[in-house]
Amino acid sequence: MLGAIIRFVVSALVIMFIGFLLPGVQVAGFTTALITALVIAALGWLAEALLGDRISPRSRGWVGFFTAAVVIYIAGMLVPGFRVGVIGALLASFVIGLIDAIVPTEIR
Repeated sequence: MLGAIIRFVVSALVIMFIGFLLPGVQVAGFTTALITALVIAALGWLAEALLGDRISPRSRGWVGFFTAAVVIYIAGMLVPGFRVGVIGALLASFVIGLIDAIVPTEIR
C-alpha cells in the first residue's frame, strides 16, 4: 500500500516536471498532477485490459509509445487543470518513457 502511494506521488512529481519542461503541457498544481497520475494509471490499466499486454508502455515499442500518448491526451480531456495537446502528449510520452527507463516505477 505504501509502495503504491509513493509511486503515485513520484508520478505526480514527474507530471509536474513535464508540465514545467515541455511546451503544450500545463499542470495547475500538485493536486492536479496527483489526480492526473491516478487517471493515467486507470486509463493505462483499461487500455491494457482491452487491448492486451503488447500495448503496455513496458513493452517499449512504438505501439506502447503511441498508446501512452493517447492515454495522456485523454487524461488531458478528463482532468480539469491538466491541459495537453497532441504534440505535448507525444513529447510527454517520450519523456516519461525515458524517465521510466532510468528510474523504474515498479519493482521488477
